[in-house]
Amino acid sequence: MIIQIIGVSGCGKSTIARKLSENLGIPYFDADDFHPKANIDKMSSGQPLNDADRAPWLAILSNNLKQWEKEGGAILACSALKERYRKVLSEGLDTCTWIFLEGSYELILERMQKRKGHYMGEKMLRSQFKALEVPDYGIHIDIQMSPEEIVAKIKSSL
Repeated sequence: MIIQIIGVSGCGKSTIARKLSENLGIPYFDADDFHPKANIDKMSSGQPLNDADRAPWLAILSNNLKQWEKEGGAILACSALKERYRKVLSEGLDTCTWIFLEGSYELILERMQKRKGHYMGEKMLRSQFKALEVPDYGIHIDIQMSPEEIVAKIKSSL
């Protein structure tokens, strides 16, 4: 089983993926951990990534997802903002469940302003919302709920 938790930066992907992993006993991975250093440097300087920057990162994630599926499954927290990225991330998988964490720009900006030590700055949030192509499939979750409520809703929807 592969579960991909997606949404803009600051929506709670990592928190929810970690808690869901603990609940389901499935390994959790954060897509940010697989970015090449050049991508992290670019984002840290306030520049959004372009598709050319993302291509090698998506290829790494796609290969890992296939391996993780063979090993029994995984939960991946990944922005996957565009449909073409999601196609790369699900290509060759037998099963893939998409969980889209959605919330308003204002709520997510408020949360981002409270975060410390993350390379994705709040000034890039607007570009994330602009790039976002909301999927018309998967499980859509309103992030106004508590993390525990979100995990319970995901589990009941699986």
